[in-house]
Amino acid sequence: MRSFVRRQGRLTPRQEQALETQWPILGIEYQPELIDFSQIFGREAPVVLEIGFGMGTSLVTMAKNSPENNYFGIEVHAPGVGACLASAQEENATNLRVMCHDAIEVLNHMIPDNSLSMVQLFFPDPWHKARHNKRRIVQVPFAELILKKLTIGGVFHMATDWEPYAQHMLEVMTSVDSYHNLSKTHDFVPRPETRPVTKFEKRGHRLGHGVWDLMFKRVK
Repeated sequence: MRSFVRRQGRLTPRQEQALETQWPILGIEYQPELIDFSQIFGREAPVVLEIGFGMGTSLVTMAKNSPENNYFGIEVHAPGVGACLASAQEENATNLRVMCHDAIEVLNHMIPDNSLSMVQLFFPDPWHKARHNKRRIVQVPFAELILKKLTIGGVFHMATDWEPYAQHMLEVMTSVDSYHNLSKTHDFVPRPETRPVTKFEKRGHRLGHGVWDLMFKRVK
């Protein structure tokens, strides 16, 4: 099980400079041994993991707005990592660490069980074509893996602008024991204020696209 198709892109000067100067400060290299979050952040605080943070805009905003949390982002697209690091430097977001690696390998080999207060997965690739649906990251084994990494009471928060994927996510998450859907209507939740609205999402709203948020809490 892999979480991505590796994408390489051209770096802008801003992204390249951030990778050179900020990666040694905020970047975490992959190694198959468990992370000590208190050590890499230099403090004890709830850890929020975002998988596939894109250009990092919302991740940096959340880190800035919630200094009481530690934010850990995983993204495989080097320009996105560079952009995130540049934004973190500009916003002085010191409670943020990033990795450029496959999220499944990181979860399996580096993230301790029962260590995350929240996992965020915003707008993952929906793999629209039916024959590609099996490539969607949200499948039962993935939901079970996230469950192990969450603390009791920790929350898995997903968002998508593709309704068939939203329904798929709901079916998968509902089928896994030990999760409780935080939706009062047993399906989707209103967008929490903690999830910033991105330019991508605003554009979708203008085009009449919906966005579906799901939040499932680990209860045991």
